[in-house]
Amino acid sequence: MPPNRDESDFVDAEFQAARSTALAAAAAAPLSPRPPNREELEVKVLETQQRLEELRRAQSQLEKERAALEEARRRRGEYHTGREEMLQHLIRGIGLLEEAEFAARQDAEQMARTLHELREHQGKVQALDDQAWTGENYAVELTRALTTIENARMEWNQARLRWPRLAANPTASPARQELEPDRAKTLSELTFWPLCRLGLALTWPVALMVLLAAVAFAVAWFSRF
Repeated sequence: MPPNRDESDFVDAEFQAARSTALAAAAAAPLSPRPPNREELEVKVLETQQRLEELRRAQSQLEKERAALEEARRRRGEYHTGREEMLQHLIRGIGLLEEAEFAARQDAEQMARTLHELREHQGKVQALDDQAWTGENYAVELTRALTTIENARMEWNQARLRWPRLAANPTASPARQELEPDRAKTLSELTFWPLCRLGLALTWPVALMVLLAAVAFAVAWFSRF
C-alpha cells in the first residue's frame, strides 16, 4: 500500500487546472490539413477541365442563340423595308400603267376611227372608173372624181397629222427614219395662223373643184342653146 499522503503535502491546484485546460484545448483543436496527394490533384484537374468544357459549351450555345436573334432581327428589318419599298413601286407602277392604258385605249379608238375613214375613202377611190365615163357626163364625173380624191387627200393629211408614223418616208431606210426628227404636229399644238393656213390648204382644192364644176355646168347649159 502506498504510504498515506499527509494533508500538509503541497499541491499546486492552479497548475493542475491549467494543465487540464491545455489538454482539453489540445484535444478539441482540429488537426492541420494535410497536403493533397497526386491522385487527388489529378481528380481536381479533371473536375476543373470538365467545368471549363461545360462553360465553353454554354458559351457556344449562347453565341449561337445570339447569332440566331441577330439574323431574325435583320430579316425582320429587311421584311419591313422591302414591303414598304415594293408597295411604293407597285402603287406608282399601277398608276402609271393605268394612265398609259387609258391613253392607249383612247389612241386605239381614235386609230380605229381613222382606219375606218381611210378604208372608206380607199373604197371610193378604187371605185372610180374613168372608162365608164361618156361624153355627156364627162365633166360631171370628172368633177365628182376630183372631189372624191380631194376628200380622200384631206382625210389622209389629217391622219398624217394625227399619227406621226404615217408621215414617215416609206422609201427611206429604217436607220434614216430613226435619225430624222419627227416634224408632225397634232392640231392641238398648232397656233391660230398655222391652223388658218392649214385650213386654206385643205379647202382650196374643194373650192376649186366646185368652181370648175360650176363653170363646166354653165358651159354645158349654154351649149344647148
